[in-house]
Amino acid sequence: MFFYLLSLIVLLIDQGSKWWVRNHMSVGEHWRVFDPYLHFEYYQNSGAAFSSFQGYGKWFAYLAIVVVGVIIYYRKKGTIRGFVLDAAAAFLVGGALGNAIDRIVFGKVTDFIVWGSGSGIMNVADLAINAGVLLLIVGTLLRSWNERRSYSFK
Repeated sequence: MFFYLLSLIVLLIDQGSKWWVRNHMSVGEHWRVFDPYLHFEYYQNSGAAFSSFQGYGKWFAYLAIVVVGVIIYYRKKGTIRGFVLDAAAAFLVGGALGNAIDRIVFGKVTDFIVWGSGSGIMNVADLAINAGVLLLIVGTLLRSWNERRSYSFK
């Protein structure tokens, strides 16, 4: 249940924040939040990360749906288990679905979060995907460490 609830929360926060940006900002508009550390800039990305593959965004929507299917399959199979890996999977699913919805409905992803001097622009879904990958690495390392530790005591 935790997995589904966290996935839904990530999806709702992502879609709500994008809705707010689309309805309260103009494309290219800047809002200083915590200058110089964080500002919002409305950008529409029709490609992938770092504005690569412009115009091919719908293909990444299909890829996101496949990734979500694979994660759900491995959760049901029992490969993804435990709090950290469950949270990782939820962040990945919520983020992937958030960007997939944008790509399918609008043909592009709404990005607006800029950290520091503008090394990239992202959205809540991207943050969730990054958190999911980080948690996946941590969870995998913890599982490996626990398995080695329990094996050495046998």
